[in-house]
Amino acid sequence: MNTFYYIVDSIDGDYAHLARTTEAGERIEGEETKLVARALLPDTIMEGTRLIYEWMQYKVI
Repeated sequence: MNTFYYIVDSIDGDYAHLARTTEAGERIEGEETKLVARALLPDTIMEGTRLIYEWMQYKVI
């Protein structure tokens, strides 16, 4: 299974825009933000929260 790292770029109602990052937290240039339903994300997220996606789950890191 692949592992991906994201940062919450912005929150727009029931959705969050996630920007892909490296494991160290640096944004990957040229990547579009990913729109994800907030129901799939941890309740505690806010803009700037770092997330890891693995095994089809998002977790705060």
